[in-house]
Amino acid sequence: MTLFELVKQAVCVPEAATYYGLQVSRNRMVCCPFHNDRHPSMKLNERYFYCFGCGVTGDVIDLVARLFDLSSYEAAQKLAYDFGIDPDKPPAAIALPKPERPLLKAYRQEEVRCLRVLCDYLHLLESWKVQHTPKTPEDVLDDRFVEACQMLDYVEYLADLLIAAELEQRVKIVEMLNKDGLIAGLEERLNRLKKEDDAHEKQSAA
Repeated sequence: MTLFELVKQAVCVPEAATYYGLQVSRNRMVCCPFHNDRHPSMKLNERYFYCFGCGVTGDVIDLVARLFDLSSYEAAQKLAYDFGIDPDKPPAAIALPKPERPLLKAYRQEEVRCLRVLCDYLHLLESWKVQHTPKTPEDVLDDRFVEACQMLDYVEYLADLLIAAELEQRVKIVEMLNKDGLIAGLEERLNRLKKEDDAHEKQSAA
């Protein structure tokens, strides 16, 4: 049995969605994380998900790949690591229920929040580096271009660690990011920039 088959057999879509911080209702509906969804429009079935708003669909591996911008294989590896799936164990042992620990669950949600903020910031920096590259040597450097050059590698490194590092190291990174409100400040800044962009687009369209 391949890693993909093991993961899909051991982890159902609603379980993964809850684990990674999505708010799943009793009828297994969630706000779609892949478009601006104010009312839950994504249905989670045991083995696949479907959004009635944007039409995105897939299995549990596709869900995680999209959530964290990973390849299918990387998403399968992440699921296997996070859910304790060992390819050497028989499927029956993998399917045994795992005891839920409140502190661990709270940490998972905070880890997912940190990773999402880092990924949003990473995409913003990548965009800034392309959009604000100086055209000639005489051009004054845009602050956004400078920030992108300074921060890109570091933010990408942190995001990679939160995806693939051992649990102990991930805990330390989350603590570091939350120290003195660093992740909260970055999240607030990203939200403010998004609102400014949305307002600018509305003005341009008017």
